[in-house]
Amino acid sequence: MKTGTLQINDNLSAGDYVSLDYLRELQSARLRSIVKYTYDRVGYFRSRMDENGVRVEDIHDISDLHKLPFSQKTDLRDNYPFGLFAVPMSEVVRVHASSGTTGKPIVVAYTAEDLVTWQEVMRRAFASCGLTRNDIIQVAFGYGLFTGGLGAHYGVEALGATVIPSGGGNTQRQVMLMKDFGTTAICCTPSYFNHITEYGQSVGIDLRELPIRVGVFGAEPWTQEMRARIEQNAGIKAYDIYGLSEIIGPGVAIECSEHDGLHIFEDHFYPEIIDPDTGKVLPDGETGELVITTLTKKAMPMIRYRTRDITRIITEPCACGRSIRRIARISTRSDDMFIIRGVNVFPSQIEAALLSVDGTLPHYQIVLYRERGMDNIEVDVEISENLFSDQVRAVENLQKQLSHAIESTIGLRVLLKLVAPGAITRSEGKAKRVFDHREK
Repeated sequence: MKTGTLQINDNLSAGDYVSLDYLRELQSARLRSIVKYTYDRVGYFRSRMDENGVRVEDIHDISDLHKLPFSQKTDLRDNYPFGLFAVPMSEVVRVHASSGTTGKPIVVAYTAEDLVTWQEVMRRAFASCGLTRNDIIQVAFGYGLFTGGLGAHYGVEALGATVIPSGGGNTQRQVMLMKDFGTTAICCTPSYFNHITEYGQSVGIDLRELPIRVGVFGAEPWTQEMRARIEQNAGIKAYDIYGLSEIIGPGVAIECSEHDGLHIFEDHFYPEIIDPDTGKVLPDGETGELVITTLTKKAMPMIRYRTRDITRIITEPCACGRSIRRIARISTRSDDMFIIRGVNVFPSQIEAALLSVDGTLPHYQIVLYRERGMDNIEVDVEISENLFSDQVRAVENLQKQLSHAIESTIGLRVLLKLVAPGAITRSEGKAKRVFDHREK
């Protein structure tokens, strides 16, 4: 039957506090099972294992994971649309697809059992943020093929809370619903929430005076400086949620009240950190690329999926008492880096530099261009209304401060342009920060 069972469990986070010995035994058993399951059902994975000389019998416990071949986004594109499915379409109850920028979208699938797993991890995620069945949670992620909206929606219902399925966009309505319905928490991208806060201020609605107390933000990298700006302007606690469509959607990892890394639900998603250049597995505590293996997903298991996200596994126990491990907040990806005159630059570095200076707004864009054969960076950043209309000397001083902050951070001089409030186009989903105008 194409139905899952939604169960509301008062013991909201029991899976987060299991003993380490039990967790390792569970992971090993699930790894053995999913490797055999995937080998038997997915021809592409079977051929990869055979090419690498790895047998199902070689995988005894979680320490053998490194023997298996990696998978990556190109594998999904090469097998578009259904080539990596491990079940027939009669057992697939839902498909989602990523909003890829080139070529065909990345297609992912779920069985009824997968949807129950997704509900479970999202329920645990919301509980980690201090949310309960007494909350009213507004889901302003996009619904449809994007996993964010429906993933959060069913997690709220599994929690037993009230869900407001507002979807993305229509900012005027978002603020109206928050005010009239007494929203206590919201889920969306951090850049869009900044836009919501800004719009509220423009119509005389201060979010700090509304019941909202929690924001669960994801789908794009964001910095600690952005968190501080959000919490100050809206009077809420901001939590970082992490997920990938290829793995399950939102709900792979989440911050707890300590805000010291994201707890990864490693009973379902086993993390490794590798050197992105060599593929060598790095010990806990070292920074590298996050690789995830789905231990329980049935419709489309992912074995050693290279996320391209740069992080590390935090070795110290969390003060919240959860036994599942944490990953450091992800602010960079190995594939969003750009190289200017031999220097590796990440957009998050520029964001942190900008927000460290008073007077800037959290709206900016980075333009890469080539002049006389040399690559250059232009950074356009909005400044507050009072500064924009202030004395020329004050604006020039701010421009110098920002230029110095960026140069000190990335080691390069940039062309910095201060623009009026509202000059940079707002996004209702993932914000586009980098525009590469260099000749290809």
